[in-house]
Amino acid sequence: MTADRGGGGRPREITGRTVLFALLAFFGVVVGVNVVMARFAVTTFAGVETESSYKAGLAFKGELAAAERQEARHWAVDVSLESAGQDRTVLVRATDAAGQPLVGLVADGRLAHPTDGRRDVDLDIEPLGQGRYRAKAAAGPGQWDLVIDFSQGGERVFRSKNRVQLP
Repeated sequence: MTADRGGGGRPREITGRTVLFALLAFFGVVVGVNVVMARFAVTTFAGVETESSYKAGLAFKGELAAAERQEARHWAVDVSLESAGQDRTVLVRATDAAGQPLVGLVADGRLAHPTDGRRDVDLDIEPLGQGRYRAKAAAGPGQWDLVIDFSQGGERVFRSKNRVQLP
């Protein structure tokens, strides 16, 4: 088989060596792209949100009952954020249905990144008294979920989850 080079010269012959090099080049490009894409997939994967969907499904009824008990309490949580660079201060005020400060609660929280669990920042929340709490954290700009859990006697009694935009 021959290939015409265009001009008026003699046609170039396609040999087995030419076909071999063309096939090797083609499959080399395919393998190279697959390696690059697999590397990107593995290095950018933040992990699973739920270890076991079966266990999460079983726990759903308990979470639903806890949400109903929380709703019946009519508690309110007011949160304010202060920023100085990437240093964040979270101020929390928790009140009951009558507007009285909630006391005797243990607060735990985190700034959860909505798309990458590896970037989550745990908050070390300290009680200030009279239903007020403060936490300091270092978190970058962007959208975050501020999740604060209040426990009493080792049982979570209230969860506050808010989407916040950090400058």
